[in-house]
Amino acid sequence: MELHQALTTTGAVREFTDEPVTDGQIRAILDVARFAPSGGNRQAWRTVVVKDPELRRRLRDLYLVGWYEYLAMAAAGLVPWAPLTDRTAEAEAVTMAAAMRPADGNPGGMAEQLDRVPALILLLADLRRLAAVDRDLDRYTMVGGASIYPFAWNILLAGRDQGLGGVVTTMLCRQEAAVLEAVGAPDGWALAAAIALGHPAGTPASRLRRAAVDEFTSVDRFDGAPLGS
Repeated sequence: MELHQALTTTGAVREFTDEPVTDGQIRAILDVARFAPSGGNRQAWRTVVVKDPELRRRLRDLYLVGWYEYLAMAAAGLVPWAPLTDRTAEAEAVTMAAAMRPADGNPGGMAEQLDRVPALILLLADLRRLAAVDRDLDRYTMVGGASIYPFAWNILLAGRDQGLGGVVTTMLCRQEAAVLEAVGAPDGWALAAAIALGHPAGTPASRLRRAAVDEFTSVDRFDGAPLGS
């Protein structure tokens, strides 16, 4: 696939056919994704391919705890778990999480069927090998993710090249301790994401919708002039 097309059409895919994703496909995807950049080329990641049905069901149940809280906060007009937010309004919204569950007879979406996605990969990060230069700032830290999430994005791009679709989701991080225990991760590791892959149930978008460059780019100052063409 031509690079420009891949970059402008690789969106989140959450609905898959029943066609399996083979170990060979996953290995090939990871073999390409491993060339992602990382701080100091330390490659501080590890992937766990989850196959065991019981473990998959356990992860699904853990996922749903945060998922219904997410839906409740979004329904209240909040950005779920935003670093800067109205914590009181957030807490009030979370009390409605149980109401977000699908009605009887409704199978729900990917969250409710996480145990059935064709391929499920957990992405872990070694906290001893991340150069998180914003670690000591008096705000939410995010810089360490720059050494992990390019690898996650490469997984989606490499999957797309094989005709697969997928999504990077961080919802299981709400239950990080339980997830790490479930997969036997040692101390010092964090859960960065879960990645679902499969054959898309629908036709991929011909072009994704995103904000125009002028909406997020300025020259010299935050309120500076737009970048010229």
